[in-house]
Amino acid sequence: MDNNIYMDCAATTPISDEVLQSMLPYLKEEYGNPSSIYDLGVDSAAALQRARQQIADVLACDPASIFFTSGGTESDNWAIIGTTELRKEQGRHIITTKLEHHAILHTCEYLEKKGYEVTYLDVDELGMVKMEHLIKALRPDTILVSIMSANNEIGTLEPIQQIGRILRGHSAFFHTDAVQAFGQIPIQPIELGIDLLSASSHKFHGPKGCGFLYMRKDLLLPSFLHGGKQESGRRAGTENVASIVGMGTAAEIAGKELVKNAQYKQKLRDYMIHRLETEIPYVHLNGSRYRRLPGNVNISIPGLDGETLVLMLDSEGICCSSGSACTSGQTEPSHVLRSIGLDDEVARGALRFTLSKNTKKSEVDYTVNKLKEIVQQLRKMHN
Repeated sequence: MDNNIYMDCAATTPISDEVLQSMLPYLKEEYGNPSSIYDLGVDSAAALQRARQQIADVLACDPASIFFTSGGTESDNWAIIGTTELRKEQGRHIITTKLEHHAILHTCEYLEKKGYEVTYLDVDELGMVKMEHLIKALRPDTILVSIMSANNEIGTLEPIQQIGRILRGHSAFFHTDAVQAFGQIPIQPIELGIDLLSASSHKFHGPKGCGFLYMRKDLLLPSFLHGGKQESGRRAGTENVASIVGMGTAAEIAGKELVKNAQYKQKLRDYMIHRLETEIPYVHLNGSRYRRLPGNVNISIPGLDGETLVLMLDSEGICCSSGSACTSGQTEPSHVLRSIGLDDEVARGALRFTLSKNTKKSEVDYTVNKLKEIVQQLRKMHN
């Protein structure tokens, strides 16, 4: 058994050898500024366009709709705040859900202080948005609906296609945080009626500190960062060429392997869930059993503390989490688990395992066996 078993791919993923090799020239020989007009700069600009095309190919969209950012958080902020600036004359109402990532929730809270009204939709016990709640919440002054494609903690897939159909008859923009979904499941914004889509490179085996925002081609959000004329004058700052090249390579690989990898991870996910539910008493599966990300396993073990379990598994060489990496260390139970109706005792006992294409069945078996031992040990201590 390897010394380190990594099962926290929702937090971040290791870059692949192919991604690293594609980046190396732009960290050394090909160091030109892509805004320069001499050959060294022109070569870097061409590399950016290749990466833009690689991402666009996965989304089946025009590469001119892809704008590079520092990651999912910036992309989410730009989508939401940019929409309010662009459409301030049309209305001041936003709709989102109670289980969004904090990059969405905290941005909405910021806008509430600026006089915007935000409706936070409830979800059901599986983490699904109910269409009747969305329809009821829509108003003539609603300018934006922001609903994630897949939840980062419990892995539930939201009904994005249905949401897109509903919003085709409304003037509100439709934004989706696809940070967990891009490269994991098929998602084509034009077909689905998505106007704005956020993604982050390090969630699909690309480098950290790099992401993109898809904007529908005829939608021109104002600049979020002000300065130079980079990114067609929409996002100032010299582009991180090496990371963007790596992100493009990672996107191309993810797109080509999407179906194969999804089938593999889904089979391994279901095997792991089955073992956990049948071999550890009182295990509770969080989120939808079937409408969930291929590699997501989120369970609760009532009466035990998730962070304690994470640390004990770490001592056995297993990396997992008790929730979002962005909120680890908090004493309060996850807002996502509360939003699906779990009481604090069940929510505090949450563990999230997120598998990758590199996860082996033997690693799943080792992890389940070690977790069984730890749970038995802790329950004996508590009795």
